Amino acid sequence: MSNRYDEGFKLLVVQQCLHDDTSLREVARQHGLDHSLVRRWRDRYRQHGVAGLRKQYTHHSATFKLQVLETMWRDGLSQRQAEALFDIRELGAIGRWERQYHSGGLTALEPKRKGRRPMTKKPPSPPPPPDDERSQEELLKELAYLRAENAYLKKLDALIREKGAATRGKKPGPSKG
Repeated sequence: MSNRYDEGFKLLVVQQCLHDDTSLREVARQHGLDHSLVRRWRDRYRQHGVAGLRKQYTHHSATFKLQVLETMWRDGLSQRQAEALFDIRELGAIGRWERQYHSGGLTALEPKRKGRRPMTKKPPSPPPPPDDERSQEELLKELAYLRAENAYLKKLDALIREKGAATRGKKPGPSKG
């Protein structure tokens, strides 16, 4: 959510918190913001300066996530404090990492790949034997299948034409072909 606001606005709000006698909650109320959002901006500004208020799009490695969790556990930091210390802008990320780690260890912290899975290559099916090598029974069976398929497609085409004519308010005419 914090990416909705530009860097200048965030800086104005943070400076008002740090330099005025106004409380954090009062500054948040004046600007129509949630006080926890203003607190995050203030903490990031204290830790990282103006750079902490800039938009940031990053993907963190599993080792970085583990380092954040271990530091948080070792030093008794809250998730909010760890977010500010490590400049993690995604709200709730550390809590999610902690659940993932407890449920699946280090491998659960690996970034998820986005996009499609690579296609698996199937070996090409062998070509059918030439007609002169097939028995009469096999050829008659294939002929019956192809006739049934052809009849089905003709019936489907007729139904589509009939539906199209009904929606236009016309009676279906003779099919050409």
